[in-house]
Amino acid sequence: MKRILFLTLSFGIISFSATSQDTSVEKELTKKSELTEEGWTKGGLFATNFSQVSLTNWVGGGTNSIALNALLNLHANLKKGDMTWENSLTLGYGITKLGDADFFKSDDRIELTSKYGRKAFGDWSYAGLINFRSQMFDGFATPTDTARISTFLAPGYLLGALGLDYKPNANFSAFIAPVTGKITFVMDDDLAAVGAFGVDAGENIRTEFGGYVRLAYVNDELLENVSFTTKLDLFSNYLNNPENIDVNWETIIGLKVNKFITASLSTLLIYDDDIDITETDAAGAITGFGPRTQFKQVFGVGLSYKF
Repeated sequence: MKRILFLTLSFGIISFSATSQDTSVEKELTKKSELTEEGWTKGGLFATNFSQVSLTNWVGGGTNSIALNALLNLHANLKKGDMTWENSLTLGYGITKLGDADFFKSDDRIELTSKYGRKAFGDWSYAGLINFRSQMFDGFATPTDTARISTFLAPGYLLGALGLDYKPNANFSAFIAPVTGKITFVMDDDLAAVGAFGVDAGENIRTEFGGYVRLAYVNDELLENVSFTTKLDLFSNYLNNPENIDVNWETIIGLKVNKFITASLSTLLIYDDDIDITETDAAGAITGFGPRTQFKQVFGVGLSYKF
């Protein structure tokens, strides 16, 4: 619980510090214009990063490697009077090859979010949100394994929430939903048989009811040629250990070199109290089993196109 409070406080500090930089009258007027503009706003970003290491008679040691990552982010938002409808789709995929080993998946995700709101008072709106997360292809623990540990809809997560959305400007939003349903899918029978991803052994679906908070800060011009995006999702299951909060926190920092070349740093932190993770030592002996904090960090330089 202390970890969750620390994460939430850190998010708030980041968002406040970033927002405090936008002090000019021109930027404030731009934000107001974005908030009141009627009609559809559509766009997207495609980015790909590639890295390669080739060694010949290299006395320092090491191995040849190839890594490729791609990201597609699309959005379509509608504002009409007191109504808003925000939609986003993120697709990510990455592969890595070390030495003579086969290519191995390093990233794979699908995330679709749709949020409908209607103005309530001030900067607050009544809102409903639907979020779906899964992956596209089979996942394996190592490049040589043949038994998959994940696949499409194993796991898959569907979340529906009703609450209030606070949006004081075009960059920051806080969605607070005391009424939330969460469904975990494990549609692969082999994984369901062992109770993977928190479902009961032999079952394909797990349902939860609780409260949900989604904080988001997006700024395409945090600094000159620097974009910053961070999204924090918190979910508490009212019916089972409500103090153990599920966390999904993603942060992306983009550095623009020119029109097409960019560098990016992304992190993803996940904690789900219902997912048990096995820890092993170098010899393969089990050293721990239970919920663990998952963390992924990716740094890359490559091509991007914004539309």
